[in-house]
Order: sequence, then C-alpha cells, then structure tokens
Amino acid sequence: MEIISIEGRTYEALMERFEQIVRKVDALCEQGGGKELKKWLDGQDVCAILNVSKRTLQSLRDSGRLSYTQINRMMYYKPEDVERLINDISEGKEVRRER
Repeated sequence: MEIISIEGRTYEALMERFEQIVRKVDALCEQGGGKELKKWLDGQDVCAILNVSKRTLQSLRDSGRLSYTQINRMMYYKPEDVERLINDISEGKEVRRER
C-alpha cells in the first residue's frame, strides 16, 4: 500500500472542490427528477403495451411519434413517452394495430 502525504491547505482545497462537485451533481439530479433511475421499456414491452408489431414500432420511431434512446443496437423508451402516444391514439390519431 502506498501512502501519500499532502499539505493541509491542499487537502482543504481538494475537499472544497469535492463538495462543489457534490452540490452540482445534486442540483442536476433535482432538475432531472431525482437520483432514482426510472424504468425504461424495451421494444418488446412497448409492442405488447401498444399491441403493435415490431415494424409498426419502427414506423412510430421513424416518424418521430415515439421518442427513444439507442444503446448499442437496443432501443429503449420512456414510459411517459409511451403514455403520451397512448393519449394521442385515444384522441383519434390512428396507429395501425397488429393483426
């Protein structure tokens, strides 16, 4: 194990900088709705919820009617975006159903 010795002033400056970072992270978390992770839905979940095919889901993405995030090759959807789409559908904006 290596022991590193630093001056008291340097230590205090370092700790102050860490506290600044913590405050910034806390502020960002408050803006983003808290520190908890929200559940994301994958394509299979969304297809089941909307009762649509994978191709229809792709069309919803391509047309911009459904927002998504892509990580590697997987698409993920926020539940609130799916809910917004459901509300759009219930207001008469048609989405093709799976046969």
